[in-house]
Amino acid sequence: MLEFEHVSKRFAGAAAPALDGVSFSVARGRICGLLGHNGAGKSTALGVLLGMVHPDAGEARIGGASVQRERERAVAKVGAIFEAPAFYDYLSGWHNLKVLTAYSGGVPESDLRETVEWVGLTSRIRDRVSAYSHGMRQRLALAQALLPRPELLILDEPTDGLDPEGIVEFRRQVLELRERLGLTVLLSSHLLGEVEQVCDEVVILQGGHKVYEGGVKGAADGLAFYRIEAENGETTAALCRELGGEERGPCFAFPAEEKAADLLAALVAKGACITRFSPEEGSLESLYLRFSGPARGTRSAEGDG
Repeated sequence: MLEFEHVSKRFAGAAAPALDGVSFSVARGRICGLLGHNGAGKSTALGVLLGMVHPDAGEARIGGASVQRERERAVAKVGAIFEAPAFYDYLSGWHNLKVLTAYSGGVPESDLRETVEWVGLTSRIRDRVSAYSHGMRQRLALAQALLPRPELLILDEPTDGLDPEGIVEFRRQVLELRERLGLTVLLSSHLLGEVEQVCDEVVILQGGHKVYEGGVKGAADGLAFYRIEAENGETTAALCRELGGEERGPCFAFPAEEKAADLLAALVAKGACITRFSPEEGSLESLYLRFSGPARGTRSAEGDG
């Protein structure tokens, strides 16, 4: 449904690119979390997907249509909450939706009523937006994103500023809408706990580079992760690669069927002076910290000066 292929972007005057050869994809009907520190490239990636940022190289495709070459066709089935939603405070929620959907040709009132019901605003939709709480504004933004019926929903920090009850309700709505409408969802958020409960997979960006794409806890990739430190770090890192390991942040990833004891024995037998060998598994938080913590290019097996 969504393809991001070798996309690079450097803004004028910037010391480093906002995106550097980033590629990832999201299959139809999946919910994918887009993660990374501030400045990692998330907003730029979303801007490229929506046709608001033109990349220096690469392209984004939605439903097979290139955003850069066929923007109108590509974004026709996209709904988005991107940056701060803007509404006319002096109008009702209903009139805001009427005005905003008119820009794209309008939608039947039956669709408006149904969508308002989906997001739980039926009882307040005729009130002025100036009287809405932050949570109600977010519901109105979600309603706008769902009109006209999208196939891809892009959500940029949709729970920002919501109280715990509002966050739980928003999570429920996203999961329900995915099941009801078959939506594909790309969700950018700093709330790892929410991403873990909502998303099927995640993409992690760091410094404009993709450092991870896969299952929410890494297990879906059939990999086991180990934090390996040694007195002869460079040698041990080379041995890990020789044994089929891949550097992933400060860890090495090996096929999950590889037994930890056999792997450790093989490294020692080949001359690794191991000082730490520990499995890294568990939550999305541990996965995120594993890939976003150290600077890109640092060695996982420490040592050798």
